[in-house]
Amino acid sequence: MLSMPQIVAVGEALTDMIRVGSADGSEEHWLAKTGGSSWNVARAAAAFGLRSAFAGSISQCCFGDALWRDSEAAGLDLRFMQRVDRSPLLAMVPQVKPPRYFFVGDNSADLAFDPELLPEQWSVGAAWVHFGGISLVREPLAQRLIDLASTLHAAGTRISYDPNYRNTMGTAYRTTFERMCRLARAVKLSDEDLAGLLPELAPSKALQLARSWNPNAWWLYTEGARGAQLLTPGGDWNARPPAVEVIDTVGAGDASAAGLLVSLTRRPEADGACHLAYAIAAGSAACMSAGAHPPPAHVVQALFEQITPVAVRSST
Repeated sequence: MLSMPQIVAVGEALTDMIRVGSADGSEEHWLAKTGGSSWNVARAAAAFGLRSAFAGSISQCCFGDALWRDSEAAGLDLRFMQRVDRSPLLAMVPQVKPPRYFFVGDNSADLAFDPELLPEQWSVGAAWVHFGGISLVREPLAQRLIDLASTLHAAGTRISYDPNYRNTMGTAYRTTFERMCRLARAVKLSDEDLAGLLPELAPSKALQLARSWNPNAWWLYTEGARGAQLLTPGGDWNARPPAVEVIDTVGAGDASAAGLLVSLTRRPEADGACHLAYAIAAGSAACMSAGAHPPPAHVVQALFEQITPVAVRSST
């Protein structure tokens, strides 16, 4: 019998349709790239050496075929992926710098995901079940996933959450944001997330409010090149990223979220400094190549050894 995955990321897998070409538009074309926040987390966790799965629904067309092939190549547990005869979810990116995007996916395949069709007893062996991305704003999928997270939380399964803010998350999403923060044992937030989700508050006040909903959680707060903090009941740490050549930052947040979960799973006895260093290393390594490709584990390990977090608060 095949072992169940240690990390299960639930949500959306999609296709990024990126507009590329000459500045005058004479050579314009669209480039299709597999992606999706939750799918990226699962793929990165697998690259870092843990049994991982993406739990979600994809189309049966060429775009779904590409997601299936790339999932298989990444070593994901394909029992958790569902294929349905619906249109694909597309993220249209007409401009990269500065980024502009919109989503095409009315009644698309991702919305058909059915948690009842997952393998029997799948959550028993899961160290973490991860939620986040636009799946939590796309109904009827969003409520289905919130209900699943609530059920898992009640059963004692550890939940992680990364809102991964996108412009589809209006003020109505705040209820979901608070609910998921309350359910999670680990929350990954960026300064950009808080600026989008709680724009009326200064970053420090926004982070303070979010933490008040669940002070017992572990909070990974990232600020790009300025570094990151890990805030826990047992102490707080901060660290700056190592010097790397940044090709782009696509997928860096997903990689850092996966890095935190992998470190917590592999080294549960380690302190926050260790977990923060690995999360930063994973995110930094993801910046060294174009696109949301999970970085090799040996590159992450090399960067990890260069990072020295500083304790800024101790429980003792």
